[in-house]
Amino acid sequence: MKVYPTPKIRNIAFIAHGGSGKTTLAEAMLYNTGATTRLGKVDDGNTVSDFLPEEIKRKISISTSLVPCEYRDHKINILDTPGFADFLGEVRAALKVADSALVVVSAVAGVEVQTEMFWEEAQDLPKIVFINRMDRENANFYKTLDDLRDKFSGTIVPLQLPIGAEASFKGVVDLLKMKALIFEPGSGKYKEEEIPSDMMAEVESYKEQLIEAAAEGNDELLVKYLEGEELTDEEIRTGIAEAASKGAVVFVFCGSALNNIGVLPVMDFIVDCMAAPNANAEKDMSKEPLAALVFKTIADPYIGRLNFFKIVQGEVKSDSVVYNATKEREEKIGQILVMRGKEQQGVPEAKNGDIVAVAKLAVTTTGDTLTVKANPVKLEGIDFPEPTLGIAIEPKAKGDEDKLSNSLQRLMEEDPTIRLEKNTETKQTILHTMGESHTDIIVERLQRKFGVEVKTAEMRIPYRETIRAQVQVEGKHKKQTGGHGQYGHVWLRMEPSEEEFEFSEEIFGGVVPKQYVPAVEKGIREAMAEGVVAGYPVTNVKAVLYDGSYHSVDSSEMAFKLAAILAFRKGMEQAKPVLLEPIYNVEVEIPEQFMGDIIGDLNSKRGRVLGMEPRGKNQVVRAQVPLKEMVRYSIDLKSITQGRGKFKMEFDHYEEAPPKVAEEIIEKAKREKE
Repeated sequence: MKVYPTPKIRNIAFIAHGGSGKTTLAEAMLYNTGATTRLGKVDDGNTVSDFLPEEIKRKISISTSLVPCEYRDHKINILDTPGFADFLGEVRAALKVADSALVVVSAVAGVEVQTEMFWEEAQDLPKIVFINRMDRENANFYKTLDDLRDKFSGTIVPLQLPIGAEASFKGVVDLLKMKALIFEPGSGKYKEEEIPSDMMAEVESYKEQLIEAAAEGNDELLVKYLEGEELTDEEIRTGIAEAASKGAVVFVFCGSALNNIGVLPVMDFIVDCMAAPNANAEKDMSKEPLAALVFKTIADPYIGRLNFFKIVQGEVKSDSVVYNATKEREEKIGQILVMRGKEQQGVPEAKNGDIVAVAKLAVTTTGDTLTVKANPVKLEGIDFPEPTLGIAIEPKAKGDEDKLSNSLQRLMEEDPTIRLEKNTETKQTILHTMGESHTDIIVERLQRKFGVEVKTAEMRIPYRETIRAQVQVEGKHKKQTGGHGQYGHVWLRMEPSEEEFEFSEEIFGGVVPKQYVPAVEKGIREAMAEGVVAGYPVTNVKAVLYDGSYHSVDSSEMAFKLAAILAFRKGMEQAKPVLLEPIYNVEVEIPEQFMGDIIGDLNSKRGRVLGMEPRGKNQVVRAQVPLKEMVRYSIDLKSITQGRGKFKMEFDHYEEAPPKVAEEIIEKAKREKE
């Protein structure tokens, strides 16, 4: 592939609800440009962009693929993104480096949930729409167009109308050319014919909408249009191109990606009307010092790390040195690679605006900026979503702990939406992901890529124990052996505290020598690691050493420590011990129609709703909820809102667990000890 200058580059992200046909559309474009010799199919597992074993197995896109094609002396960098919420991070990264978005919508299903979500994610980008599957049963272009206009704000105008539908779908009316384009299924080729007479009234109506939209793209044209003057075809084309590249109007196409009908006109529009990188920049960005954003990383156990980046300004050459401004380290660039799915092709250089890859950089990961040390530029990183599902993970084979940890670190280089937490309290390694599907795929990749088999379990809740009464207790450790014996004797006063732990002493007359007081505190702290209710750590206790006795020969720090442990455990049993559970502040953002269901669900989870407030089109519900009830909330929220909701949570405080909940936890703890 040759090196393309900035004006000849188009970076476009394909976004849509899963199963709408993004990958199939990309496949048709590759075929139309001669990049492939046959139309691959998702169902057959032979598409260029869905090449990962997990993608072939599930017949869905999991990772964003870069699939460039060369068309009319332009390079179209297609970013084929996943269509499911669990892989939102991949979509955000692609949108960060794209200059426009192509939204694929099924003519059968209409605007689906993830289409709505991804449209919002791409709100700052110019967009076009391809209404796909016009040849399927129950396909309805006009209903889908109404759905688009109902769900999304702004001007949405068709550039084409379908000729026929379902089995009779054979082409489109081009409202700009005012011609019928009749396609030869599979080949992508078409011939121009006159518009069917029975469509003329409808065509004229939509043509007027198109002219009005074109006028919106250019102030001079708008004045001319409002004054009642007729716009020429050339003026309409100019207005459409300006409106599309600025994102002022969303133009709608239709067709069948699977049968390669209606695809070539979309490609022509991308070349003619969608913006080149930095098209609106005031200065020549190619003459500026290098600044490139790494938006994707592949960690391969054999070939090493592969970094994908977009050149935001300047240019980069093979076999050169760049500066990682994020890590503050120089990196040696080897061969610059043009990636097409998993296929690599070397190029000598890449210009401003292009998207390329490079292998085996030492420290560079996703979100980093590559620049020049003499004149460094640091770009804004990618705002990846926070993971919402936590699950415990451990290797099946004993001794594989380090191997698992290293493998997860490699996967985290690929996927910044993964978080790993080693909870020393519950003795679990917690894998935080975007959902069940995300977790399943990580488990599969661990085995396939790194040979680590794992087992998963529900994360344990870090409960606490405390006391509700004041008590005075004695602890005596006395042991006689052949030589010196052991003697430690303390009296403790224990009471509830606002602090996690308080310790003081009120010793008079030296009944406990000063050198043994620290040992008493140490013993209490050790005893607090395991309470008497269910074996959880103790908190919010004040302990006062106020009396005791010692032996001039047999007393020692160890003896007083053991005496303190005995006293503390006895005191815990007598001081009305209770179980505490962690309470989290939860913020749930949902469309207004789900408010009632969400509040009802939070109430059923023993949550306390603290308030509600609007945020854009949505509503935000704030509540405090026990962590026990939130372990699988990401799954529940998806179910209630059909994937339209999102939430975040953070720890706030501990409070006493209700008796029924406490009984359940205590019984479970007893079973685990047996």
